This record gives sequence, structure tokens and C-alpha cells, in this order.
Amino acid sequence: MQHDTTHQTSPGEDAPAPAQDHYGGDHGHGGGHDGHGGGHGDHVAQFRWLFWLMLVLSVPTVLASRMFGHLLGYELPDLPGLSWVSPVLGTVIYLWGGRPFLTGAVSEIRDRRPGMMLLIGMAITVAFLASWGSTLGVLDERLDFWWELALLVVIMLLGHWVEMRSLAATSSALDSLAALLPDEAERVEGDTTVTVAPADLQVGDVVVVRPGASVPADGRIVDGSASMDESMVTGESTPVRREQGDDVVAGTVATDSGLRVEVTATGDETTLAGIQKLVSEAQSSSTRTQRLADRAAAWLFWFALGAAVVTAVVWSSLGMPDAAVVRAITVLVIACPHALGLAIPLVVSIATERAARGGVLVTDRMALETMRSVDTVLFDKTGTLTRGEPTVTAVEPAGERSEEDVLRLAAAAEADSEHPLARAIVGAATERDLDVPRSGDFSSSPAVGVRAVVDGVTVQVGGPALLEEEGLRELDVAQRWRADGAIILHAVADGEVVGALRLADGIRPESREAVDALHTAGVDVVMLTGDAQAVADAVAQELGVDRVFAGVRPEDKSTKVAELQGEGRTVAMVGDGVNDAPALAQADVGLAIGAGTDVAIGSAGVVLASSDPRSVLAVMDLSRASYRRMTQNLWWAAGYNLLAVPLAAGVLAPVGFVLPMSVGALLMSASTVVVALNAQLLRRLDLSPEASARRVLGAG
Repeated sequence: MQHDTTHQTSPGEDAPAPAQDHYGGDHGHGGGHDGHGGGHGDHVAQFRWLFWLMLVLSVPTVLASRMFGHLLGYELPDLPGLSWVSPVLGTVIYLWGGRPFLTGAVSEIRDRRPGMMLLIGMAITVAFLASWGSTLGVLDERLDFWWELALLVVIMLLGHWVEMRSLAATSSALDSLAALLPDEAERVEGDTTVTVAPADLQVGDVVVVRPGASVPADGRIVDGSASMDESMVTGESTPVRREQGDDVVAGTVATDSGLRVEVTATGDETTLAGIQKLVSEAQSSSTRTQRLADRAAAWLFWFALGAAVVTAVVWSSLGMPDAAVVRAITVLVIACPHALGLAIPLVVSIATERAARGGVLVTDRMALETMRSVDTVLFDKTGTLTRGEPTVTAVEPAGERSEEDVLRLAAAAEADSEHPLARAIVGAATERDLDVPRSGDFSSSPAVGVRAVVDGVTVQVGGPALLEEEGLRELDVAQRWRADGAIILHAVADGEVVGALRLADGIRPESREAVDALHTAGVDVVMLTGDAQAVADAVAQELGVDRVFAGVRPEDKSTKVAELQGEGRTVAMVGDGVNDAPALAQADVGLAIGAGTDVAIGSAGVVLASSDPRSVLAVMDLSRASYRRMTQNLWWAAGYNLLAVPLAAGVLAPVGFVLPMSVGALLMSASTVVVALNAQLLRRLDLSPEASARRVLGAG
């Protein structure tokens, strides 16, 4: 078949893993290393066990402390050995419960990168040494800090346990993805099927997928059709109909019918494996905000050390050396950047996990952070704003015929053709629920069209060559359609033109809402395409696109992105294919859309498993919400330290208020809980494309 040539296309262990994995060295604050990967659940269990054990030991340590009894107004009974309960148990708590912090402090010293672990290690070590000095009579008895040491270690362990539980929850997306694969697969061998493990499948094998079962590996349907639940990959809840020849993804579910699928990828090459890799890598990447928090933790070490020295000097100069030690220790405790260390990584980890569940795969955290400031979104037209395949967009009948008559005859004639235009015509008739008659004597002629007998009438469908061959004149509407760059076919019945069909790359029904929502959000929309100017202008006019780059070759797409950036714009490029890779890499944010079966596009910072262009709004929503939570957490953590450190130093001592070390530790832990709860609010964000567009349009 020929179309109009004017159209152009183109507890076993003694302690958990060292806590510096979470805060120190080059590990960063995010996930992605062993501490936040598959072994994270073991670390959570170890910290939980250690916390409860230290809590049990801390009860007699605190109650048997002379200073604690003095604070509460009770006297300890005169029992043999009672005075050694706090020192002995306190030593166990320091060496065992404090081990994660001490090893972390050593690591930070070795790396010359001071941070929170060094502050905690310094605080508990000073308290430990001072308490032994008091117990042995070397120092003043008021320096008995066993109870405060015990409370500090327990509170710190509680904070870490809370954090690790939160971070473990962010890894659940990876665990759930792995759980999507079935335990067994039915491989076709001759006339029988053999049950094998999915890991034993090879490319080229044919497997049976029964109704309600999961696809064991990426493949192509060779027999049957079914409605596939692809929500675990695309984030879209509505099942998608997949026919023979269509690709299916490992882990998706055939909801209503059985299939035979030829395996095209296994193991690490499957979509699910790619998704897991992307999410894991994203959790280990860092952002400007996170690096700022890292630097703040280092600055806070020197701030705390300086404040502690000044505090000790001032109190000592006032003739109160014991108070100087107490105040210095309290300053060190208050200044520990526990909340600061949690402020950024937890938000980013939850955002990454939440995005993965919504079909948004963040491969570069920097891209997610930048998305909030994007002011121009550049869409590749074909396959992004449009379907990437021909669609019947208009039918013009001739004479007494109706649109339905013309489409019915054309679909009947094209029923036996495998040409993409033929499938578009048949699909249009199906969408309109037309009763398409059966045809016979089908034949096709390259560059001309098809011929078939329908209800005794010879029907032909083709382009300009058909009309020329039959000596027929095209309908007047063809000139206008041609100006729009459309594909034009005519239907001929018994030598008479009965109508014309306009075919074009169909615009996605969601594209208009996506463009409208972006405009409401104050973002300019630019379209990039290799198609002719007329084709591009027609799509741009229908969607309300602000600017069009047409006739752009794949190798020149990145130049157009750079041109927009040269105008001072922050550009997000949205593309769907390998040809878009240079432009995706050039853009401030590259978004690969419709990549449910191609998640390994390395040039994109964000991969949208859904083909819905409104998903761009979901990324923008997530970026802004994440940044808002990060900023709130940083302000809370910093504000807490700025307020608490002077109180810990004793600036209100002249009016009779001295902040106890234990209260300081409780306040610090409370700030950690606030930060963790604030980050958890991200889980309430609905990242479905329709919800994101609705939020923006509703706010506008």
C-alpha cells in the first residue's frame, strides 16, 4: 500500500554493623550500599536487639546512680556491691552499646572527615572517663555521669533504630519487585511443558503463562492475547490489552487469558532487574542539598568543639571546674547532628522509593532536585506527545455515503493486510464498534494499495498511485489534509471514489491535559520533531505548544536543547528512544518516557515507565515536595542546634536555669523523630499522572 508521499517521518553477633556506614566516610547518607540494600533488614534487627538489651541494662545503671537518686530525692540502700552496679553496667553499655558510635568516630578520624559519630563518641567517652574518675575518688563525686551515659547511649541507639527502620522501608520497593517473579515457569518442550525455575530460562524458550499468573521473563507473545496488569512496572492501574507480537515484561500478570511467550531477556537483562538497578543506584547518588548537609555536619563538629572549649574555659575561669566539665559534655551532646544527618537522606530515599512505586524511576538524584526549577519542557513529538503509530483522524465520505460506510468498507478490504496503515483502519472501525463485513479475493499491490470483494462489491484502498491507475480524482478535502502533513488514502467501490481517510500519528489523549497543566505551572512547552513543518505545526496547534522545532535530525536534537539553555532556560527533555539520548544527556533533566521495557537508558536522569506525558508533572510534584521536606528538616535541625547549644553552655545560669545533659539528649532525639515523621509525609503524595495534572490544574 502506498500513502501520500508528502508525509515525512523520521542476635548471633555481638553488635551491629558500624554506624559509620550511615554517616561517615564516602558512603554518604543515602542508601545503595550494603547497609541499605538486601542486608538492611538484618541491621535493623541487630539494632533493635542491641537497643532493647542496652535499655534493660540502663534501668539498674540509672537507678543505682548516686547522682540520679540525688536528683529525684531518694537515698540508695546500704547494700554490699551496690555502688559498683552503675560503673560495671555503665562500662558494658559504653563498650558494647557505644561500639557503633566509637567505631564510627575512629573511621571519621582516620578519614579526616569529622562528623556526627565523632561528636557522639567524644561525648560518651568524656562521660565514661569522668564517671570512672568520680567513682575512684579522683574527681569530684558530682561528675558521676553513669546514668546520663546510659541514657545517652540508649537514646542514640533508639534514634538509629528509628532511622534504620525508615530507611529499610524505602528498600521495600526493590524487595517487592523481586517478589513479582514467579517461583516456577512452564517451558514448552515439544508437545509438553516442563516446570523449571525462571533462572533456568534461556532466550528463545517458549513459556506458558496461565490466566492469573506472572510472566517469568521478558518476552514476546507468540500465541494468545490477554489483559495485562502492568501496574508494577508502569504505575498505571488499568490493565492493558496485549496481542500476539506484543512485548510483555517479567512480573506482569495475565489477568484473563493464557499466553505463550517467547523469552527475549532473562536475569540481569530483564526490565525488573533494570528497575532494581536504577532504584539502587539512585539511592546511592547524592544531591547538592545532601552534600550541603554533609558539610554542615563537618562544620558542626568544629562548632561543637569550639563551643565546648569556650564553655570549659568560661566556667573554669569562674572557679567552677566541675561545672565546666558538665557544661562542656552537655554542649557536645546537644551539638550532635543526629537530626541533620537524617534530614536529607531519609527524604531522598523515601522520594526514590515512592517514585518507583508510581512508575517514576529516578536514576540520578540531582535530576530529581533540578526538576523543581525547570521552566521549559522540551517534548520529542513522536511516541511522546503522539502515539508513534498511524491513526485514522478523519473520514470524508463522498456522495450519499456516511463516514461509517466508508470506514466499514475500508476496514473490510484491509482486514487481511499486515500493513501499519491497514491495522490503523481496522482499529478505527473496531473503536467505533462497526460491524465490518467479511471480504474475499484479497490482493495487494506494492505502492498502489489493496483490493478485496466485500458483499459483492470490489473495494480498493490506496494512495495517489491508486487514483492515478484508476483514472480517478481525489476529493477536495485532500488538499487541506495534505497541507497538514497527513497521510491520505482513498476508498474506491466498483471504480467510484466513495470517501477519503486521513491518517496521522495520533495525539495521545493525555497530551492536551499535560500541556495545559504545564502552562498552569508556569512552564513553557516546546516540541521537537524530525517531521515536516506542516505535520509539526498541526500537532502544536492542536495541543497549544508554545514553540516548535521541526525537521530536526536525531544528531541535531542536542543542539536545540543547548539553544534553549543558551537563552537562560532550565530545560527538561522528554524523549522515548535511543535517538534522543544525546538530547537527554544535554538537558538539565533528561526524562525517558514510555520506557517500561527499556529501563536501561543511561542518558536519562529519570525514567518514566508510563507513556503518559502527564508523568512529567508527577516528577515535578515529587521534586518540589522533596525539596520542601528537605528544607524543613534542615531548618528544624539547624534551629534546634542554634537554640540548644547556648542553653547547654549555661548562658541562662545567672537566672538559675542550667540545661541537664539528659534533657539535652531527649531534645536531640525528639528532633530526630520530628525529622523522620516529616519525611514520612512524602508517602502521602499521589504520583499517578492524572492526580498530578489534576493538582496543578486545580491549583491554577
